[in-house]
Amino acid sequence: MRERERNMEGVEMELERRSKFLNSLIQQKKKAKEQQDLKEEFNVRVRASDMPLPVQNRAFSLSREILNATPGKADNKRLALALKKDFDSAYGPAWHCIVGTSFGSYVTHSIGGFIYFQIDKVYVLLFKTAVEPLDHQ
Repeated sequence: MRERERNMEGVEMELERRSKFLNSLIQQKKKAKEQQDLKEEFNVRVRASDMPLPVQNRAFSLSREILNATPGKADNKRLALALKKDFDSAYGPAWHCIVGTSFGSYVTHSIGGFIYFQIDKVYVLLFKTAVEPLDHQ
């Protein structure tokens, strides 16, 4: 009888584990769908990223807001400055932003602080670097 109870406990634990796993898969799929919908809404195409989704979404929404505020030709300098200032204040220094339609780059970035995306016909490179205080001796 005791062994049967242990077996039942094992089965219950396995069912609970599988249920949690399936729920996590469902949540991941739901988040991926929401992210895809957001990208379509903002007309964004991510080229490369090492950045959490909520941080990416902040970059997308601010970019869309700035581009919508300047109808006609995009003001690349204004967009770069707005993104840099916003990310510096929200996530700490030192963020760098390059915006344009044609540029090459090769950068070193902090972990979780890099995204390269296209919004409309403009490309945005946004990345964070570590800042260390200067030692004045």
